Amino acid sequence: MLKAFCFDVFGTVFDWRNGIARQADAWLTRHGVDGIDPLEFADAWRARYQPAMQACREGKRPYVRLDILHRENLDATLEQFGVDVSGIGEAELEEFNRAWHRLDPWPDVVEGLQRLKQKYIIATASNGNIAIMVNLARHAGICWDAILGAEVTGAYKPEPESYSRMAGILGVAPQEICMVAAHNYDLRAARENGLSTAFVPRPTEHGPTQKTDLTPTS
Repeated sequence: MLKAFCFDVFGTVFDWRNGIARQADAWLTRHGVDGIDPLEFADAWRARYQPAMQACREGKRPYVRLDILHRENLDATLEQFGVDVSGIGEAELEEFNRAWHRLDPWPDVVEGLQRLKQKYIIATASNGNIAIMVNLARHAGICWDAILGAEVTGAYKPEPESYSRMAGILGVAPQEICMVAAHNYDLRAARENGLSTAFVPRPTEHGPTQKTDLTPTS
């Protein structure tokens, strides 16, 4: 019997691509930078996401919050696009980095979560740190019962501990948690660690030509 639904956040609950592109366009325009496709910038920034976490998973560096990894990745992405930041203050760069705190949810999210919350625990199960999750929830008007994820479990998905420790924190059996995600790798790892799973299709998460995660693979 299910007692809790734990959600992947970036891509499943929030539309990161269009949210980052919208804010990148405004930020680059404000600083007089032109000639950069904001969607390409969003894709390039996001492309550094998994490799940055992999260094922590492999023990090449200790766990650090995603805000820190995002900032390192932002600096590298700005350099990749040839943006001269020598005249841009630290506060402005940090404000841009917090674009990940200001994403919009997919249209079905708020109502769907409100309905689930009437009978079940609803919680995040994200690689994002607590500050990101809190600010996203406030921005979207989402009332999670709990904010779980990498900063709570000390492990980035799909490490086994990122799933197994959630059950202990919530005081339920692993199979009583349904991991909800738009990404098959996440759901596969959750099942391998005893969780129930639900696939949510987000066929345009990576744009109109997306070819992955269009359907559940198992």
